Amino acid sequence: MPKRPRPSSPFAHHPHSLSVVVAGVVVMFLALYSRADPDSHLGAFFGNAIADWLGVLVFIVATKYFYEVGSAESRTPPRQFHRRAARFLMSHSLTLILALTGLVWTFVYNRSDVDSRAGEVVGNIVSEWTQLLGLVVITKYAREAGSKEGG
Repeated sequence: MPKRPRPSSPFAHHPHSLSVVVAGVVVMFLALYSRADPDSHLGAFFGNAIADWLGVLVFIVATKYFYEVGSAESRTPPRQFHRRAARFLMSHSLTLILALTGLVWTFVYNRSDVDSRAGEVVGNIVSEWTQLLGLVVITKYAREAGSKEGG
């Protein structure tokens, strides 16, 4: 008798399953980092992983709610915005929100003890935010041959 394919998990079809799973990964790395020796390679890895996965989570959630003109990954803004200022804010909301939250993380980093565990993680988050912001801006103007956006 042939095996029937297992029905896929209803969770996999949940509209927020990707962000929930990635948030779980962030929480897992936070828990692992809180118990790790910050002076060990493993502790440093967990600190970097927190920043990297938090960046992935922000990118997943931010691209669902904010817009960026020229980005194939971003949603298209609704057409009912006619005012120039509102159109600019909507068209570049992803860049603006990453820049503003990046400034907040930078402020927190500048106020933290660089040698502390939290200071190290926040420094990694500032680095990740810089990468995310750079990626958003660069992908607005550059295309990669062979990708669906670059042809």
